[in-house]
Amino acid sequence: MNKFASSFVFGLIGLNLLAQAPATNKKNSEYKFTITKSIDAGPVQNQGMTGTCWSFSTLSFFESEVMRMKKIKGVKLSAMYVVRKTYPLKAENYVRMHGAAQFAEGGEPSDVIYCWKNFGIVPQEVYNNGFRELETYPYNHKQMDSTLLAEMKKVVDPKNQKIDPAAYKATVESVLDKYLGKAPEEFEYQGKKYTPKSYAAELGLNPDDYIALSSFTHHPFYKPFILEVPDNWAWKEYNNVPMEDMMKTIDNALANGYGVAWAADVSETYFRFKDGLALVPEGWDKMSDVDKDNCFVKPCKQQNITKEMRQEGFDNYTTIDDHGMHLIGTATDQNGNKYYLVKNSWGNKRNDCDGYFYASPEYVKLKTISITVHKKAVPADLMKKVAGK
Repeated sequence: MNKFASSFVFGLIGLNLLAQAPATNKKNSEYKFTITKSIDAGPVQNQGMTGTCWSFSTLSFFESEVMRMKKIKGVKLSAMYVVRKTYPLKAENYVRMHGAAQFAEGGEPSDVIYCWKNFGIVPQEVYNNGFRELETYPYNHKQMDSTLLAEMKKVVDPKNQKIDPAAYKATVESVLDKYLGKAPEEFEYQGKKYTPKSYAAELGLNPDDYIALSSFTHHPFYKPFILEVPDNWAWKEYNNVPMEDMMKTIDNALANGYGVAWAADVSETYFRFKDGLALVPEGWDKMSDVDKDNCFVKPCKQQNITKEMRQEGFDNYTTIDDHGMHLIGTATDQNGNKYYLVKNSWGNKRNDCDGYFYASPEYVKLKTISITVHKKAVPADLMKKVAGK
């Protein structure tokens, strides 16, 4: 195994060993990264042809939390259980809003927290319905999603004079049972009997210990607000903080052994997962294609990001809430520039980094929609401001 390959066997050797080994973003790249901080995390998974990144990434975040708090290694939690328990809630919300609401696969970290608190959680080994042994697309929810949406559109059709809640809820459950199977009410795991709630209790996490932060100027800072993105279908509140405080929280969390559930935009051309990098190069729009490609081969100057740029992107739809990921560490390149180490859920075959990538602080500043962290990961002075809301 060569030096490059050995640097990325995350799931096999554990992340903390990476602090000793330089790495790069792809073959034939001049980037030389040194991991400066990493947390324990499970292996990269593959969400396949589904929009369930929010479930995979947030559960990856919670798996790391279990490792941090309980020192239990190898915890793998069921993303499909959360999806299965969340869809009926989305359906009810869709009906109550007369169809003028999001009814799709997307969601937020808050949905996982709600599920954990109200329905519990189960191991992936117990409930992994819909999974197929395919390298590229192990999950495919296209038919399930189209069927559910078609059924719900019938329900909210203005021609209906009177809706039968019991009937449409039964239809939703039937479709979900067909494609995902019934969610377990009791199960045996590693020789012990559990319910989803008792298993969640044994993992030792308190859902109330986690907090969501965002940073936009169209709402006052240090106040809660309902984040206006379609996937926030449950209208959950986020704590609005200045961009600098958001970044300080990310840095404080990782420096102290906490992970970060990261919701962000990945639609820009300078997000290149296949090249293992997410950057905001200075003068990007005026670069030739060759110069753009060179930014992913050797370090280039990054653009200075302001809160006004963040807000402009959110307002004009160039920054949208389209992906959830897990920040698991920090690194520096050969020039001393800082990067965040990101665990994705697109499998480990789509880039040379085994499914991980590096994001520059400038990218994180510009393209973050929200972060979710343990409350103790928030700097104390900021937590006082947020708690005083």
